[in-house]
Amino acid sequence: MRSFDAIVIGAGQSGPFLAARMAEKGMKVALIERKYLGGTCVNAGCMPTKTLVASARAAYVARNAGGYGVSIVGKIGIDMAVVRKRALTVTLEARNGLISWFAGMDDVSVIYGHARFESERTIMVNGEQLTAPRIYINVGARPAIPDMPGIGDIEFLTSTSIIALDTLPRHLVVIGGSYIGLEFAQMYRRFGADVTVVERGPTLASREDDDISDAIADILRAEGIAIHTGAHRIAFKKRADGIEVAVADGIADITASHVLVATGRVPNTDDLGLDRAGVATDTRGYIIVDDKLATNIEGIWALGDCNGHGAFTHTSYNDFEIAAANLLDGEDRKLSDRILAYALYIDPPLGRVGMSEKQARASGREIMISTRPMTKVGRAKERGETKGFMKVIADAQTKQILGAAILGIEGDEAIHGFIDAMNARTTYRELKWAVPIHPTVSELIPTLLGDLKKV
Repeated sequence: MRSFDAIVIGAGQSGPFLAARMAEKGMKVALIERKYLGGTCVNAGCMPTKTLVASARAAYVARNAGGYGVSIVGKIGIDMAVVRKRALTVTLEARNGLISWFAGMDDVSVIYGHARFESERTIMVNGEQLTAPRIYINVGARPAIPDMPGIGDIEFLTSTSIIALDTLPRHLVVIGGSYIGLEFAQMYRRFGADVTVVERGPTLASREDDDISDAIADILRAEGIAIHTGAHRIAFKKRADGIEVAVADGIADITASHVLVATGRVPNTDDLGLDRAGVATDTRGYIIVDDKLATNIEGIWALGDCNGHGAFTHTSYNDFEIAAANLLDGEDRKLSDRILAYALYIDPPLGRVGMSEKQARASGREIMISTRPMTKVGRAKERGETKGFMKVIADAQTKQILGAAILGIEGDEAIHGFIDAMNARTTYRELKWAVPIHPTVSELIPTLLGDLKKV
C-alpha cells in the first residue's frame, strides 16, 4: 500500500490544479485519471467543440461575404477531415501541455487507471491500494442516454463521439434542444448538412426566459434548421436508407443519416465504489456536498460536474479555487458565494449571469427590467449582425442587479460587465455612470440600465 497526503480522483478542471497547488506546499499527491488529462473540456467539450464552432462560422462568413462587398468565386467547400484534424490538434496541444506540466512535478504521481474506493481512506487502482487522509473526487460526467423506443437498435452519436466525425452527415437529427444540442445543430447546418432539432419540452433552452428561447429558435430557423418542440413520441427504427425518427402524432417521420443524442449528462459516480466509503449521492447519482464541497464523510470532497453544482469548466475550476483557498490559504470560501454565469455558443452567442426574469419574479422581489434589441447597438449594425437583444433585471428596492442576458454579437464577452458588477455587489446606479469604449456592445450597458422600469 502506498501512502499520500492527498489523492485526487479525476483530472478534469479541478483535480490537476488542486494537485499542483498541494504539491507546491510540499504535499505528496496521487492524481488518478482513467483516460485523458484535462477531462471533458480539453478532450470532448469546450476546446474541440469551440474549435468546430469557429470552423463553422468561417464557412458562414464566407457564404455571406457578398453582403460585405467581398467577392468569393465558386462554391464554398467544407473539408471535414481538415476540420476534424484542427479540433484534434487543439485538444492534443492542451492535453500534452498538462502531461508535460506534471512530468516536472516530483510530488505529484500521475496514475492512469480506474479508481475505486475500498474504504473511507483507501483507493484501489490497477490492483494497487493507495491511502490518504484527504481524497478529492473530480470524475466529471458523461452524456445521458434516454430510454426511448428503438434507441438500442440504432447507431447514434453523442457529444463525445460526434467530434470524431470526419465526414458530413446528409441529415443530422439532434435529439435535445438544450445547449449542447443547439451548438451542434447550428454547427453542422453551417457545414452543409440538413439539420432537425427534436425537443420533448415546449421550448428550446428551457432554462431561459421565453423571450430568449423564442429568439434562439428564430435564429436557428433563419439558417434553415427545422425545429420540433413538444415532441411527445420520439422513437427510432433502422432502415436501409438511414434511421427513421418518429417525433409526434400528426408530424411525418424523419429519415436521418445520423442521430445525435444530446439530452443531458449523468455523473461518473456509479462505478467508484462510493458505497464502500459511505459517500452519499442524490437520486441522480450526484455526490452530495456542503457549502465547502465536503461530502458526508470527513476527509472526502467532491469537485466539478459530479457534485451537481454546475456543469461548466469555469464552475469546476472555481470548485478548485474554493477547495485550495480553504485548505491552503486560510480562507473561508463557499459555494453559495458563487454567482452563476454561462454562455450558449450558437452564433450569435448568449451570455447569461444570475437570475432569469422567471426566477426573479418567483423570488417575490419587486423587480425592474430593461431590454434593448441588437438592432439598436452600433457595433451590431456596423458588423451587419443584429439578431438578438440585451436584457437586465434589477431589484427595485436594493438597486442590485439580479441577472442579465445578452443574446447577440459578442454577448459572451459583453456579459462580463454585468458579471463583474454583480460580483463586486455594485448597484446598477454606479454602473450606469460608467464611460465605456465606443463602438462596442458593452457601451450599451449604461443605456440599458438607464431604461430600467418596474414591472
